[in-house]
Amino acid sequence: MRQDVHNSSIPVLCASCEARHKGICGALEPDQLVALAKTSYKQKADGGSELIGDAERVESYSNVLSGVVKLTKTLSDGRQQIVGLQFAPDFLGRPFRSESGINAEAATEVGLCSFPKGAIERMMKASPELEHRLYQQTLRELDEAREWMVTLGRKTASEKIASFLLMIARHIDPTADPDRTSATFDLPLSRADIADFLGLTIETVSRQLTKLRADNVIRIENNRHVVVPDMERLELRAGN
Repeated sequence: MRQDVHNSSIPVLCASCEARHKGICGALEPDQLVALAKTSYKQKADGGSELIGDAERVESYSNVLSGVVKLTKTLSDGRQQIVGLQFAPDFLGRPFRSESGINAEAATEVGLCSFPKGAIERMMKASPELEHRLYQQTLRELDEAREWMVTLGRKTASEKIASFLLMIARHIDPTADPDRTSATFDLPLSRADIADFLGLTIETVSRQLTKLRADNVIRIENNRHVVVPDMERLELRAGN
């Protein structure tokens, strides 16, 4: 259901929104936020829900407000590969493309703020700062993809698992202090998905998680809740 999220100044719903400050909306002036809010709407998606399919026509874009989005590519025979994860306050979509080049699926329950494709593309043309924010995110994703190529191609199974946990710890809470020395989070992927993402077997994933837990690098509660008492130790195990 769409909600009326604007007023005569900064839209009420935008004022406390994480994407408003750290995401692309932070590049917009109050009048631009009001204009965008008039066409935007918030929505929730359950884990496992498809947000957009590969080669599907793009009608809207979204800011990720909460949760984790899983990006995948599917081959003609149905085989699937996880190619990336998105967290709040990432921008979901590729401007000026008529069709999606990936599948986007809610890995956990996800909160989104969505707006029509045309509205954001018109604002990009009128706002160099907005275009700059999107360019920065694209470059950051490129840098992360290159780092992940090193992880997949050169790191050991133990280092891969530690690198994955480190990535989640750094990204899953956008409000957390980037210099914090500890972290807690719920694993956003199943062990099967982690194995797919890292090019490992499910058994290897479970074995390496058990080893990290035995070495007191992490604690695991209720099978999915992870506590990292010392981020520096996890970084060392990741080979960073």
